[in-house]
Amino acid sequence: MAGTDRSEAPHDRSSHGLSRRFTKFAQATAAWSGHPAAFITAVGLVIVWVVSGPIFGFSDTWQLVINTGTTIVTFMMVFLIQNTQNRDMMAVQLKLSELVLAMKGAKDEFASVEDLDDEELQALHRQLRAQAEAAAQQIEARNSGKTG
Repeated sequence: MAGTDRSEAPHDRSSHGLSRRFTKFAQATAAWSGHPAAFITAVGLVIVWVVSGPIFGFSDTWQLVINTGTTIVTFMMVFLIQNTQNRDMMAVQLKLSELVLAMKGAKDEFASVEDLDDEELQALHRQLRAQAEAAAQQIEARNSGKTG
């Protein structure tokens, strides 16, 4: 078939579509849940729940309603928040990578530093810290030479 990428399996295309739909859903939910109206709605639901306590005799079922509701919402929000954080972090990393690659004299390997494992990151951190300390000592020596 012309124009069809045969290297992409059908399940890959469907998972890409699922990912795109989830991303849109997560973004819309994040935008809505961060809106003051969402907070006011949540406060209103809690007030309704509290006011209904005497009607239901503060029963175990009455308590279970709020506990179950908040647990479900919290559980679902964890995944949506994580998705949003992952996307935001990736966007920041991409922007920083673009800046690193665009700067003259910058080390290109820093553009993909987020792909290093923990040991490699620690080694790079020690190296950069040593360079920063050496630069600070040079500046301090230069400044103390100017004042004396």
